Amino acid sequence: MDVVAQWVRTQWTKQSRSGPAAAQRNALPMAFPLPELNPPLVHAVMMRESTNFAAQSTIAHTSPDRSEVRLREENGLLRVMLVDTQWPGAIRRRPPAVRLRPNEWVRWQITYRQATSLGRGPWYYSLETLNLAYGPVASPDAFLGAPTHVVDERRQHTRYVRIQ
Repeated sequence: MDVVAQWVRTQWTKQSRSGPAAAQRNALPMAFPLPELNPPLVHAVMMRESTNFAAQSTIAHTSPDRSEVRLREENGLLRVMLVDTQWPGAIRRRPPAVRLRPNEWVRWQITYRQATSLGRGPWYYSLETLNLAYGPVASPDAFLGAPTHVVDERRQHTRYVRIQ
């Protein structure tokens, strides 16, 4: 399956929810130039408030993890469904899967609100953006333009992370 994916993940605390820090966070990119073009490829970029939102990236020559996004080729199309990793198995309203033709791509965004120690610690927030192309990608700037499809799930979800 010829898939090139780029995860752009941003994490912050309430210190970046308003004022100049929020303006800095809101100006962060939703996509980056790809370091490589050969599928299968997953380019992951992480930006954290704790590192002043400096971008840190990794590359994997594989398809995206099934625990994060479900992909299935059918009738010449690629069916893409983002897995809500924060509420696995929860029944709630979700957008339908996107079907990509070869040489199309989707930008799918979702936000989360998270707490440590089962809600007893401070809140953290995250924005996850998946840029995913079906078929060969011709340019490192492929995700810097306008996507073929957009799914916007930017709203608050609560996730609890247990810190030992």
